[in-house]
Amino acid sequence: MKRLIYLILPAIIFASCGDGSKGNSAEELAKLKKQRSEIDAKIKVLEAGKKDVTKATPVMVMEVQPTEFKGNIEVQSAIVGDANVLAGSQAPGTVKSISVKVGQKVSQGQVLATLDAAVFDRQIEGLAPSLALTKSLYEKQQNLFSQNIGTEVQLMSAKTNYEGVQKQVAAAKANRDMYRVVAPISGTVDRVDLKVGGPSAPGQTGIQIVSYDKLNAEAMLGENYLGKVKEGDAVTIVLPNIGDSIKAKIGYVAQSVDPASRSFKVIVHMNNSNKLHPNMSCIMKIANYTNNNALVVPVSIIQKTSEGPMVYIADGEKAKAVNVTIGRNSNGLVEIMSGLNPGDKVITAGFEEMENGQRIIVQ
Repeated sequence: MKRLIYLILPAIIFASCGDGSKGNSAEELAKLKKQRSEIDAKIKVLEAGKKDVTKATPVMVMEVQPTEFKGNIEVQSAIVGDANVLAGSQAPGTVKSISVKVGQKVSQGQVLATLDAAVFDRQIEGLAPSLALTKSLYEKQQNLFSQNIGTEVQLMSAKTNYEGVQKQVAAAKANRDMYRVVAPISGTVDRVDLKVGGPSAPGQTGIQIVSYDKLNAEAMLGENYLGKVKEGDAVTIVLPNIGDSIKAKIGYVAQSVDPASRSFKVIVHMNNSNKLHPNMSCIMKIANYTNNNALVVPVSIIQKTSEGPMVYIADGEKAKAVNVTIGRNSNGLVEIMSGLNPGDKVITAGFEEMENGQRIIVQ
C-alpha cells in the first residue's frame, strides 16, 4: 500500500508542475506531502495492530476490604397449600345440585353438591314401611315379654327382623351418600369443576378446597446440594409478582432423591399471611454460607482467561492484571479466595478493552 502511494504521488506532482501554474505548485506539493504524512501515520497504526498505550484510560475503582458475605442458594419455588384437596363423589353420576361457589368458606363434613341417586332414594322410601312395622312388632314383643307373655324366641325373632331392615336402610343410605360431594376439610372453595346436569367422575372432577391456615413454600433442589442445606437454615421467600419478601426457616429437607428429576424436596412452613396464595410462584433464597471476613467484588468484572479468572487493579497510574481464585457468588457479588489483598483498588469500569500495564486515570 505504501509503495502504491509513493508511485502515485510523483505522478500527481509531475502533473501539477506541467500545467504551467508554477505559483500553485508549491502549495499543492506541500498539501500532498501533508496528506502523505497523515496516511503514513495511519498505515503504521494499522500495521502495528495495537492501541496507543500512551493514552490514559479513565477508570473507576473500588477498594476491597474484609466484609460479611452470605452465600445463598436460589431456586424457583411455589406456594402450596398443606391442606389442598379435591372433594368429589365416590361414585360416578350426573350432578343434580351445587350448593357452594368459588371463594365461599366451608366446614368439614358440609355437603357441597349432590348427584342423581334416585334409585337409592326410592329404595330408602320403600323400606320405610317395613322399618316402621318391624320396629312396632319388636316393641310390642318386648312389652309382652316383660309381662311374661310369649317366649324369648319370639322376642329374638322380632328383634332380628327389625335389625335386618335397619341394616338394609343403612346400606341404602350409604350408597346414596356416595353420590354426595362432602368437604373433607374446612377451608375455602378455590375451584368448582362441576356443572348441574354434567357428569362427575371420582378423582377427576369435583370441588377444590384450600386451607389458608397451612401454606408451604416448596422447591426441588438438585442432588449436588445434598448435605449443603438442612432444617433450620434461614430462608428468604421472594415474591416477585408483588415486590415483597418473607423471612422464614427450612422446615423439612427430603432425605431421598427423586430418581426421575435427580432432585430432592425442600419445604418451608409459612405463617398465615394475606400475601400468600396457593400455587403462587416465588423464589427461595437459602442462606447456607457466611464468611465474616470476605473480600468480594462484582461478578461482572471477573474476566475469563486461559490462565483462569482475572481482574484489573489500579497499580499507581497503570492497570495491573491479577489472576484470582473465586469462591461462592450471591446477589451479583463473588467471593475472592486468593489474588487480592485488603486495600487493593479493583477497576470496576473502563476495563473492557484494557491491557496489562496500560496507563489509567482514576475518576
